[in-house]
Amino acid sequence: MTSPSAFAIDVPESLVARARGGEASAFEQLYRRFERPVFTLALRLLGDREEAQDALQDTMLKLFDRIGEFRAESPFWGWLRQIAVNEALMRLRKRSRQPFADDADEVELEAHETLLPPAAADAALLSKALQAMPDATRSVLWLYHAEGYTHDEIAALMGRTASFSKSQLARGTRRLREQLQITPELSHA
Repeated sequence: MTSPSAFAIDVPESLVARARGGEASAFEQLYRRFERPVFTLALRLLGDREEAQDALQDTMLKLFDRIGEFRAESPFWGWLRQIAVNEALMRLRKRSRQPFADDADEVELEAHETLLPPAAADAALLSKALQAMPDATRSVLWLYHAEGYTHDEIAALMGRTASFSKSQLARGTRRLREQLQITPELSHA
């Protein structure tokens, strides 16, 4: 269920082989290579730096424990990214602060509303707006737009339905537009 990521990180097969052989310097190189992307992914899903750091550490511990399970048929980053996503989502499930909530009024976005316009490119404002989102909404937005997961894949990861993912995406997009004061452009037919 590994989806294509917006960014790929090449890893030499020899480095993975050395790590499988238990070479400490190979693990150190893998850690340094993937520390930032795993932390960034966890931070985007969790919205908390300390929790993201914990998720990074747990992901890397699992990497060290499970390196023998990696099969070279898929990209290494895709495999590690799946571990990181699972770690972050497990932490979200454990939170009681903001439980995932299904809304009865599922709203579908029009085709012209699915992507945020270029005005949302201001990373600081976007980051602040994402932090204000409920955990489930922020996670769906990030997994869908940044990581390239489908609604079915997000549903499976979160233990929900595809319609849950779609409604969270619609709600999150509306909230982001409101917070960033973005007016959707109407398509001209």
